Amino acid sequence: MNRPDASPAVDRATLVDAYAIEDRTTPRVRMNFVMSLDGAVTVDDRSGGLGDASDRLAMGVLRSLADLVLVGLGTVRAEGYGGVRVGREGVAWRREHGLPDQPRIGVVSRELDIDPGHPFFTEAVTRPIVLTHAGAPAARREALGAVADVLVCGEASVDLGEALAVLARAGLAQVLCEGGPHLFGSLLEADLVDELCLSLSPTLVGGVAGRIVQGAPEAPREMRLVHALPAGDLLLLRYARER
Repeated sequence: MNRPDASPAVDRATLVDAYAIEDRTTPRVRMNFVMSLDGAVTVDDRSGGLGDASDRLAMGVLRSLADLVLVGLGTVRAEGYGGVRVGREGVAWRREHGLPDQPRIGVVSRELDIDPGHPFFTEAVTRPIVLTHAGAPAARREALGAVADVLVCGEASVDLGEALAVLARAGLAQVLCEGGPHLFGSLLEADLVDELCLSLSPTLVGGVAGRIVQGAPEAPREMRLVHALPAGDLLLLRYARER
């Protein structure tokens, strides 16, 4: 299923309809993850080995619908984030709906231990956003300020609720979070997750790979199934939080 030359088993128009956002003025945090049948979130420490062409197409559609693509610093390192952009069809859709050609890209970091020369910054097609807190090293904040918009939210840790409110006021209300599991856990603990878009890979992995959520305290959080869309052997699931 992971042949790089394989065609998606679902078409883009179907996915645009399936993931459509009816109200873009209400802030929303969507999580997007791929997971194996036995709950693994990675193979060889990367999520890419679990996806296929349909999963990648769905990710592209979700990005094209977002105002901001948000990730944790660990995911930037593990997945090699750099040059995140939507393709020609995504740009056309965004122009048709009055949106900038490309979504913004953002990273959450407490310690800011990333070099300004990292591809996340140097290959970005829009000016990146860094979410941190007042206790982060001042020298690193200054250095990253040359290549990104640095938003300070919180005193001793990143206040994700405050950060999302600041982003929404800046016109970035539709946030697509692509992980990792610890950022998912922090958002979940703060009750900030509105949707989970999960690609269920027809794969059994075993091993010690982690879950899609790490660090959140155990508590049931009810979700409502919006769609279960077969894409070949892979299943595209969309759940919304019941509030």
